[in-house]
Amino acid sequence: MPYASNADLPASVRHHLPPHAQDIYREAFNHAFAAHAGEADHEARAHRIAWGAVKRSYEKIGDEWMAKER
Repeated sequence: MPYASNADLPASVRHHLPPHAQDIYREAFNHAFAAHAGEADHEARAHRIAWGAVKRSYEKIGDEWMAKER
């Protein structure tokens, strides 16, 4: 189930990630969901890929997700 907007994301994503990180998560999830369609675990795989995409640009410091310095 692709996400049309950040408001559609799971609460665990919406309540913890800043808006830009939510954009990254949503776009990565939607792409991975389509790319792995037909596979038995495509939704779980898409969530793992989306978190990986977020972690490339953000890191969790304490309870906050902060953009990594480039």
